[in-house]
Amino acid sequence: MLFEHVLRTPTEGFTDITQFAREAAEKSGITDGILTIYCPHTTAGVTINENTDPDVTTDMLLGLKKAFPDRVEFLHAEGNSAAHLKASIIGSSVTVIIDKGRLLLGVWQGIYFCEFDGPRTRKFFVKVI
Repeated sequence: MLFEHVLRTPTEGFTDITQFAREAAEKSGITDGILTIYCPHTTAGVTINENTDPDVTTDMLLGLKKAFPDRVEFLHAEGNSAAHLKASIIGSSVTVIIDKGRLLLGVWQGIYFCEFDGPRTRKFFVKVI
């Protein structure tokens, strides 16, 4: 079963989409399977990380900015090469096991849509099999 979700993103940031994934798993009726979240954008991504302390996502953004700063040497005409690099390192999808109708996420884990070139209207897909 395929679900699509649209969201408005900030300039740069992590949006917790865990609840949407849980709802998609529940709506699918699948009790044992997998759920994949896919981001069809080249300057955004999806990741799993801690969802309890908001400083974690702040620190992740800081680390990504330090690792992939804008550089005058970049040739890409749109001027968002750093966003492309960040999205590539984060990745465009995550997969979570569904067991007994529940996502097998760790106690501290959440699923995040990661924006690196906003603000924009973005979408992501959830496939449950």
